[in-house]
Amino acid sequence: MVQEHEPSTPGVAAEPTATRRIADTAESSRANRGWWDRNADEYQEEHGAFLGDDRFIWGPEGLDEAEAGLLGPVEALKGRDVLEVGAGAAQCARWLAAQGARPVALDLSHRQLRHARRIDAEAAVSGESGAAGNSGARGGDAGGVALVQADATALPFRDGSFDLACSAYGAVPFVAEPVRVMREVRRVLRPGGRWVFSVTHPVRWAFPDEPGPEGLSIASSYFDRTPYVEQDASGRAVYVEHHRTLGDRVRDVVAGGFRLVDLIEPEWPAWNHQEWGGWSPLRGNLIPGTAIFVCERD
Repeated sequence: MVQEHEPSTPGVAAEPTATRRIADTAESSRANRGWWDRNADEYQEEHGAFLGDDRFIWGPEGLDEAEAGLLGPVEALKGRDVLEVGAGAAQCARWLAAQGARPVALDLSHRQLRHARRIDAEAAVSGESGAAGNSGARGGDAGGVALVQADATALPFRDGSFDLACSAYGAVPFVAEPVRVMREVRRVLRPGGRWVFSVTHPVRWAFPDEPGPEGLSIASSYFDRTPYVEQDASGRAVYVEHHRTLGDRVRDVVAGGFRLVDLIEPEWPAWNHQEWGGWSPLRGNLIPGTAIFVCERD
């Protein structure tokens, strides 16, 4: 999966090289914090319209929590303490606040959380309803959702602080030891709490990350867990993503102290014509792109 790049131009930073190699917990955290800080602006500009300011979208297929109800009935969210892990610009947390929940949005990237604060401030200025003006939202200079910058493997909350936890493509794929995330989430949940998270469907790792026909042929072993790493000319990782098989993910959930309630593999809807990286209508109609794990704490 190594990507070849043209020779660097003097005075211009060379593009990172993609490879597969071992990357431990510390290297993964450092690299991904830096990558999201550098790329948050571009990410929000490219995907912000699809995500919305206050929608809860589980992945590129566009599955909406308002319809899916994976966290439970919408009417039951009112008054619940909810932790969003890997929140980005806190779009999901903002939707939760609009339903009367008390969300906290946590992310590794300071720049992503700056976008969350920007959205809250813009909503407050425009006088829009929703999370920015919702009394269920906790904290925030502009009256928006509470924001916390921290690593998902070391959550800065007391035991039993939340009723629910969720993560839409956040944190879990980017850590070297996902069981640490599972155990931390379990620790901060109250008994009976639900933990729902989405990740790239593990089968996708066997295929090239291309939205067109070239992305339909197997290119590597599904069983190769070697991390995907983008590194600079000195070999320093600038982005890391970790592959786990479907069985690995289930074992991580169980090792973290959860019971797996459901596993959702969203089908690609007819209305969605967008391409998002390697996700596209072509591939989405043939192979799954997202896996959503619905888990409960005893």
